[in-house]
Amino acid sequence: MDHEIYLSIFREVAEELVQQELLPEDLSINAGIFLDSVCLKLYKKQWTNQIEDPLTAKTRIFCSVWINDQTIIDQKISYNIHALKLRELKGYAIQSRKFAEQFRLRFQSQQHTWENANINLGPLTLMEGSIPLYQGDLKRAVLNLTSKFSEIIPLIDDTLEAFKKS
Repeated sequence: MDHEIYLSIFREVAEELVQQELLPEDLSINAGIFLDSVCLKLYKKQWTNQIEDPLTAKTRIFCSVWINDQTIIDQKISYNIHALKLRELKGYAIQSRKFAEQFRLRFQSQQHTWENANINLGPLTLMEGSIPLYQGDLKRAVLNLTSKFSEIIPLIDDTLEAFKKS
């Protein structure tokens, strides 16, 4: 896989979303390479502990869209939402399984709008799925996925709010 070609497309998507102000104000986006995959990550700084980098923190929530050698062979683009080590998120009293259950209950009403979305997973992956990869349409497909993530950000925020310490 030529990482640079795909990374360039993912960076274009990130730039377009920022320039056109298509993301909520407090949502950040990053295009990069992680574990030999080209990925686009969406996250909020408040979804991690303040002293940690939201892209690499051990305690964090983030949405990802990615491709790698295997997804290209399978002709798909993968996506997911991870919630890592939330028990350690300052200001909250979170049990990972309960957090995942509550998020998934909120997400179920929208799950049908997400192609191949799966919520029958462990507590670290709140949901995951894939869409077909059409090479000439990659940019539009990634833009659509990031837009869909923006729509469910309130579900993550509402779920977090339920675990906030008084």
